[in-house]
Amino acid sequence: MPTQIFVNMHVKDLAKSKTFFENLGYTFNPQFTDENAACMVISDTIYCMLLTTGHMERFVPKGKTIADASKVTETLLALSSDSKDAVNELFEKAIAAGATEARPTEDHGFMYGRSFNDLDGHIWEVFWFDPSALQ
Repeated sequence: MPTQIFVNMHVKDLAKSKTFFENLGYTFNPQFTDENAACMVISDTIYCMLLTTGHMERFVPKGKTIADASKVTETLLALSSDSKDAVNELFEKAIAAGATEARPTEDHGFMYGRSFNDLDGHIWEVFWFDPSALQ
């Protein structure tokens, strides 16, 4: 079985976050989704666990606090896309669903990217690069 990644992130309103990501075209695995958590399927090997405050605290060691992503950045979540058009499409869906632009578009010719803050302030980087530029 290939290695899978499960990114865990705190969300303030699970229902609103689920609707936001559904508007971007993502689905949720009902086996790992309830009123405390939702397992967003990004690909066959990438998942994002959206966790409510009380549920996230179960996994955080004593003495550590959960970051408020609207005030601090703990991580940047970068997802590759098949084309510049796909980058723009996902970015525009995010903005229409309530996201805000995190920083201006970057176009380096061989690499193109856009970034947005989701409803909780988590930064998502969506990018495309030309694999032939690596040669």
